[in-house]
Amino acid sequence: MARARDAVLVVVVAAILLRLAVPAPANLLPPNTDDPRCRASPPRRGALAVYPTDMEQLQFLLNAKFVEAEWFLHCALGRGVDFLDRNLSAGGPPPVGAKRAALDFRTTEVAAELGYQEVGHIRAIKQYVGGFPRPAIDLSAERFAMIMDEAMGARLDPPFDPYAGTVNFLLASYILPHVTAAATMGISSTLMGYLSKRLQASILAVEAGQDAVVRLLLYQRADELVAPYQGHTVADFTRRISDWRNRLSGCGDKDEGVKVLDRHQGAERRTISNVLGAGDDSLGFQRTPAEVLRILYGSHNEQIPGGFLPRGANGTIARNFFQLA
Repeated sequence: MARARDAVLVVVVAAILLRLAVPAPANLLPPNTDDPRCRASPPRRGALAVYPTDMEQLQFLLNAKFVEAEWFLHCALGRGVDFLDRNLSAGGPPPVGAKRAALDFRTTEVAAELGYQEVGHIRAIKQYVGGFPRPAIDLSAERFAMIMDEAMGARLDPPFDPYAGTVNFLLASYILPHVTAAATMGISSTLMGYLSKRLQASILAVEAGQDAVVRLLLYQRADELVAPYQGHTVADFTRRISDWRNRLSGCGDKDEGVKVLDRHQGAERRTISNVLGAGDDSLGFQRTPAEVLRILYGSHNEQIPGGFLPRGANGTIARNFFQLA
């Protein structure tokens, strides 16, 4: 018996030693932070991280970021940016009319995640290039009702309530991420600093993803009627909201609903699905600061505040438009 136990022990020890001798798979090894392949390429010699002109371009995004953050957080949690970090608002007034929406569990999770992401973007922009106080924001049901009436070309009865349920929330949310993503894309050609470009690209990656998430959730309901508005499907609402944004911007068609009427409008002229809204060769749309303000103000004029930003946007770019008025 003793010899048998010794033989088993020898086999076990040999197996352990053999296992130790075999190198672990690369994906199980601890990360080597000293490996230069794990770091971003260094900027060219003499390159500046942030040019002075970059700062106002990146700061301009804060206006749309605050609108989105307050919208998604209030709909999901019933609380906004100040609940998470009061310093980010820098004393700016709290949003008007924002409240918790009647959402299903999964949509609540999505809304909260998108809101948290916007808070992160606001923090990152302020840390790298500075910022300004949160602008006055109107997220009241009445504001969204006016937008939907304009988009649909008729007074809806009852008035559209963005907080009334999941579908209404998603349709109201459809208005915002596209604008911010197109604005982030639009400033790309003006940035010169390597850190500015990295920040812009990082924000755009997430913002475009947010737009895609909202569009996908709506596309899954594309053929459903939006109660109680008989004859109008989810796809019809998105198409009309996109047309509304195009009219306000005044710079051509840079927006499409989640379902196109003609395959020639789809990707490679082969689809009627339009989950990822894009232009020729499926390249992303971009909008100038003037276009963005025309949409957020709802006034078709970057010099006339209103809409989501009743007292106007903050920052150098927005205020310069006021001086031109």
